[in-house]
Amino acid sequence: MDKLSQAIARGGEAFIDGAWVTVNAGEMLPVVNPSTGDVVAKVAAGTAADLDRAVAAARAAFPSFALSAVADRLALLERIHALMLDRAEILAQALVLEMGATISHARAAHIPLAAAHVQAAIDVLRDYDFLTMRGTTAIVREPIGVCGLITPWNWPLYQIAAKVAPALAAGCTVVLKPSELSPLSALMFAQIVHDAGAPAGVFNLVNGTGAEVGAAMAAHPGIDMISITGSNRAGVLVAQAAAPTVKRVTQELGGKSPNLMLPDTDFEKAVPPGVMSAFRNVGQSCSAPTRMIVPRDRLAEVEAIARATVASIIVGQPSEAETIMGPIANHAQYRRVQAMIAVGMEEGARLVCGGPGQPEGLEQGFFVRPTIFSDVDSAMRIAQEEIFGPVLVIIPYDGVDQAVAIANDTIFGLGGHVQGADLDQARAVARRIRTGQVHLNYPAWDPHAPFGGYKRSGNGREYGAFGFEEYLEIKSILGFA
Repeated sequence: MDKLSQAIARGGEAFIDGAWVTVNAGEMLPVVNPSTGDVVAKVAAGTAADLDRAVAAARAAFPSFALSAVADRLALLERIHALMLDRAEILAQALVLEMGATISHARAAHIPLAAAHVQAAIDVLRDYDFLTMRGTTAIVREPIGVCGLITPWNWPLYQIAAKVAPALAAGCTVVLKPSELSPLSALMFAQIVHDAGAPAGVFNLVNGTGAEVGAAMAAHPGIDMISITGSNRAGVLVAQAAAPTVKRVTQELGGKSPNLMLPDTDFEKAVPPGVMSAFRNVGQSCSAPTRMIVPRDRLAEVEAIARATVASIIVGQPSEAETIMGPIANHAQYRRVQAMIAVGMEEGARLVCGGPGQPEGLEQGFFVRPTIFSDVDSAMRIAQEEIFGPVLVIIPYDGVDQAVAIANDTIFGLGGHVQGADLDQARAVARRIRTGQVHLNYPAWDPHAPFGGYKRSGNGREYGAFGFEEYLEIKSILGFA
């Protein structure tokens, strides 16, 4: 039995205290292949009682793991990293099946970037100083405790690695609740952690819904910290449930990221990657730059380039190597995208390409037409709400100050892009944009760059040393020296 078939077979189990165990679930949740709409697996709908077992295991394992040698944690992470790369192809196949990721994007992005987060945790841990001195006072950083990790369906393995790796590096023990919509890669990751030799109880996984397992996790007095990546609604509910136990809550939530193109931008070079960045992962990325803000006198030129770019996108079955865009990951999100395309048309935005319905020949499954609206007003719903699909809005501006105001005209503040030939001007504009991360002229991805949100895009940071320190408490010992 290959690893994917093994994960499907283990759908009725949880990973608790170093072993696969049957959970007390009276219900099984379907895993749907978004390319066909067919149920391809089922996972247990875990309960609060199942979570209790996992938390008890994590609490029992914490004292010894918190005191484990840095060298031992480094060796564990290095084995996890090696196994992820060794099993990269079967992990990619799982992503195709559970969420419709194209095989090319799974191979080129989902898997290597997930592994890169493990490597980043290794890099940070190798050089991190857990004790520093301020005069005669020692400042000690210690693992926060048992961490409840809630991860989403759109980048399932990537987000698991981005949370689990720094938590383990810090010396924390974890309980993971992956999305019930794309849980197969999470089950495979649990097996990787087991095969890497993690001590029993250090890593635990319980599948289930947010309403059941997620809510119980947020409220659980045995969990010291919650890290959630998800919708704003889910983030608010988790924070409210966590408040009575005063646990740390870090949130990476929604976004409506701007891509501000300054007047001196080379539009022939900048617009195509802007379109592709917005549509990467079928637009299902919280930091996707889905608002392209351009000079009004260049609007027609931008539209023509964007239309030609979309014409080159091959929408098709995600298992085929030439496919650039597969289906939306689940039916609920497919309906949301279709509804928001209809809203854009009702609001009077000009349809450049795409529109409602499905591409010809792809009527089965959750496929959508890559869509661009132009001459969009910042007050329109399609300019304000996170659509989470391949829908780009082009908003014209009449001056740089107005462009910055448009970029900041959102409740979100997760990511952003600035394009321009004059790097000094691009830097100055980037400083004015109220987001946790800004990309200048499409730079290379940096797994050590802190990632997180201003405003309603969340609290706390992930990636690199900043993400690592979210899993640490700070203790001062006066008179130490």
